[in-house]
Amino acid sequence: MTRVFALIAAFLLAGPLAAEDRYVGYYYPEITSEETFDRLVRDSQGAGKAVRIDFVNVLTSAQLDAPESPRFVFFTKGEDAATLIVVALDDDVFATLYRARAIMAQLTVSVRQGGFFRQEELEYVATFYDLLQLMQFDELVISNGRDLAHRVNFVR
Repeated sequence: MTRVFALIAAFLLAGPLAAEDRYVGYYYPEITSEETFDRLVRDSQGAGKAVRIDFVNVLTSAQLDAPESPRFVFFTKGEDAATLIVVALDDDVFATLYRARAIMAQLTVSVRQGGFFRQEELEYVATFYDLLQLMQFDELVISNGRDLAHRVNFVR
């Protein structure tokens, strides 16, 4: 009888945890590290599901238009497309969390050149993470596609 109660308790407690990240084991491995980002919390009323999907489409199109093959891919998941996932396509690009963060920092250059950051006078202070937060992404998961998966939770 005690085992039955323990089993029921395990299912009740594991249920919310399993539902929390249904992409683990399919798109990326178990989360190995996590951080919270809350630097520029602003109200961005125009940032909805369509904007987030268009953003990922623009990033993907730019990668596919480049002369070299992409080394990582972007895609969005979730009912509101509020999870941005970036997965490496080779073993070197996100070999460490530091390399993954370096790529995210490099992406800052392209987003700072956009009109939105200039309009908001953020071109000298905003980062790629800031843009994701302003676009109301809930989270970013960066993975090497093998054994590293880093989650960035965005505060709104």
